[in-house]
Amino acid sequence: MKILYAAMIACTLGSCTTSTSSAQNQTNQPETSSEREIVATEVDEHFHEHDTVQESSESVGSVSNGSLKNGRIVPFSGKNYHYFDTTSYLANRGFTHEKVLNTVLETYEVLDSLLPGKHFCIMECSHQQGGKLYPHRTHQNGMSVDFMMPKLKDKEPYYGLDNLGAQHYMLTFDKNGKYSKDPSIELDFNTIALHILELQSAAKKNGMSIEKVIINTGLKDELFATEHGKTLKQSGIYVVRNLSPLINSVHDDHFHIDFKLD
Repeated sequence: MKILYAAMIACTLGSCTTSTSSAQNQTNQPETSSEREIVATEVDEHFHEHDTVQESSESVGSVSNGSLKNGRIVPFSGKNYHYFDTTSYLANRGFTHEKVLNTVLETYEVLDSLLPGKHFCIMECSHQQGGKLYPHRTHQNGMSVDFMMPKLKDKEPYYGLDNLGAQHYMLTFDKNGKYSKDPSIELDFNTIALHILELQSAAKKNGMSIEKVIINTGLKDELFATEHGKTLKQSGIYVVRNLSPLINSVHDDHFHIDFKLD
């Protein structure tokens, strides 16, 4: 089910030229310097084309049945973060409510001071006008954001899987957070918990809060066992207790946040 769901995302982004069995071994990155320059130019032009909205954002309806007015485009990269996939970005899947964007960017600034040298990846957000973001069930009104799980290899920060593009959704981790193809690679639960806590703190400053955190429920024990995880467990932030088998299976490589206006 995990492979099927992830393949649906890859197909949506026009990346269905290979079978799902080999997709994990591929990246979504340009291979030559000239190709990289072309893509970088396209991304830069795309950002500046859409970074012109002055009116206040408005989220209409719910995360699963809604739309977005005057959404803001997420910068493709910053000092300690980047958007995970150029194809997704150029397909207008990197838009949020302005208060969500402010919250996310302010969180990265705080994390840069708390964890200097640590790098993060933001994943899919919403369409420019919201609405259905296939195959996601939510992400419709600019209040939903996916965040890539930070990882460790032999207990050190590891970024070797961060440039897979949409194929990252196909990665699988066991209930202890170990990567299925290399158990020396594992999820960095303490940083995940800190990230969520700082998102809540920044959200409050922007007149928002976290409505829901979606993460594979089999990972919650490992998450809450860490230093920051213990604080998260006591914070009152709602972390899902039950998910359908499909939704649960696809949230071991990223965590999903639904925000709400207070």
